[in-house]
Amino acid sequence: MGVQKKGNKRAAEAVAQKPNKKSKKEESSDSEEFSSQDESSSSSESENDKADSESEDEDELDRMDESDDAEGEDEEHDDVKTSSANDDPNKKSSKEQHEEQRKLLKERKTKRKSGVEVERIKKLWERLRVKNPPLPKEVRDKLSNETWELCEGVLGDLVMKHDASRVVQTLVKYSSKERREQICKELRPYYYKLATSAYGKYLLIKLLHYGSKESRSLIIKELYGKLRKLMRHREGAYVVEDLFVLYSTAKQRQQMVREFWGSKYAYFTDENDSQTVVDVCKESVETKKIISGNLLGTIKASVEKGSIGFQILHAAMREFIQIMEGQEIRDFIELVSEQFAELVHTPEGCEVACTVLAKATAKERKLLLRNLKEHAEKLANDEHGQQVLQVIFMTVDDTVLVQKTFAPEYQENMGNVLTNKFSRRPFIYLLNGLDKSYFSPIVLKDLMKYQELSKETSKKPEEERRTQILKGFLPSFYQALLDNPYDVLSENIGAQFIQELLYNDTHPDISNDLRVKAIDTIIDSIRGDLTKEDHLINKAYTPRLLKALIQGGKWNKETKKVDEVPDINLGLDFAVKFAEEIFDSGNDVDALVNWISHKESSFVLVALCDKFKESPKNKTASEFLKALKKQNKVIKKQDEANKGAALLFKVLN
Repeated sequence: MGVQKKGNKRAAEAVAQKPNKKSKKEESSDSEEFSSQDESSSSSESENDKADSESEDEDELDRMDESDDAEGEDEEHDDVKTSSANDDPNKKSSKEQHEEQRKLLKERKTKRKSGVEVERIKKLWERLRVKNPPLPKEVRDKLSNETWELCEGVLGDLVMKHDASRVVQTLVKYSSKERREQICKELRPYYYKLATSAYGKYLLIKLLHYGSKESRSLIIKELYGKLRKLMRHREGAYVVEDLFVLYSTAKQRQQMVREFWGSKYAYFTDENDSQTVVDVCKESVETKKIISGNLLGTIKASVEKGSIGFQILHAAMREFIQIMEGQEIRDFIELVSEQFAELVHTPEGCEVACTVLAKATAKERKLLLRNLKEHAEKLANDEHGQQVLQVIFMTVDDTVLVQKTFAPEYQENMGNVLTNKFSRRPFIYLLNGLDKSYFSPIVLKDLMKYQELSKETSKKPEEERRTQILKGFLPSFYQALLDNPYDVLSENIGAQFIQELLYNDTHPDISNDLRVKAIDTIIDSIRGDLTKEDHLINKAYTPRLLKALIQGGKWNKETKKVDEVPDINLGLDFAVKFAEEIFDSGNDVDALVNWISHKESSFVLVALCDKFKESPKNKTASEFLKALKKQNKVIKKQDEANKGAALLFKVLN
């Protein structure tokens, strides 16, 4: 309100100086303009102060800005400037006028409550906060003790002031555990004020960061009952977020979220109460209506304040989506759709986003996907966002829309996408469905839950939807390998993905030609000196990839056999091509000896022998086996570390 009054006063003075008359409406407009400028300036200063304090490596207390004093130093300056402006400028020079202003400002600072102590404390603080060169521990302890002697008993007067609050932050940082506890207890009546103060919030976060488990619990308990109000506050929302994410136990988080259910659950806390929001809402329709209304009210207010990215708000949303029904679903989706991308980076937000996608109508999904498009790469690479992308693949019937939204966004960086442990998962789903080899039971349970929720709005069979989306991505998968074979195959995850890609025969019209090019690229990539450290054969998964392609299918644990995939140029076809290209069907003795002598590549030769023994009538197979048998002496001479060579000797003989 102080900023608003000051802005109105300036606006009035500006109007009075103008010779032209204005209507009341125009004067009001001018006043609002000046007021908004003042508020914008104040907000900018607060944001700068916040950015200054967020770095752990650089102490945020090291930069002071005297003009930001919370007690209204700006207004004091304005008063001094106004009084000096009324004086005759011919009587005193500009330098003299500024000197008088400084003296007047200093006198006013001294006269205000605890003013003398603040000035003395600040002088000590200037010495205490020095980091270069670092102060000896003895000197720092001495300065801390002297500062504490002046601060003790007047902390409540100091912490709400911009400059003095910084002093207390430094004191908390360099004090002993006992003194921190003492500071924490003395400031107990001021926790809420600190949380809502542009400067005090940093001191509260310092207390949480450096404080003990007991002091953190004290702060959390003191703020119980006020969290909903703080979430609506521009400064307080950041404190609640840090409190929830960084400094609370699981039980404390649960209790903090329960506060959003309503006043009854905010003031009458019970840490041993394990009832979920669903359990409580079953008690009566009236209870459900109250809790639902409170949750939606808090969520709506926070979203409008720009706090939709906060994890604690996502936790409140997760409570709401479990009980929402009917029109509430439509209202909630409309509320979050514009900032939908802000939900996907937390576990709670991921659950909210997946549920929203599952319950959304076709029209709503179109809007949600449009708002995710520019965040496509971050969505796929995020630990939680990748699950949202997979739920899109599993629930959105408009497969053309999905392809147009995401395929172009991933096309250029598909190589990076396929080698990332998170982003490759949705695309593994497109190739293999919900393969238990790649999805844990917990993940499968969650995905099946969202699929069940989508039955009301998704009508297409899952396999039909999946294969249609895959068709749009297949060319990009192959192109990623053709453009950057070494980058893709040198990563275990990338080589594993290429194996699944080559096994997939869903769209032969697209993949047959591309598979032939991919096989040629793989063979070309493993030529050269095997002893070089960066050779692909020395990467953990490359030998496994080659053996898998030679086998031509996956091992079936039940039948104890390989389930070969027909008509995909793998298995015997790949083995023959591999032997002809790398060993000239066994005639290149040097290449053969090199592969025998290397402990990784020798296992690939074992796979070749096994495959060729199944087809003895094949010319290349018989020639290669004969050439290998001629190298029995070389194979036998290999040391014990080369286990592949020992196994090769057994297979050949």
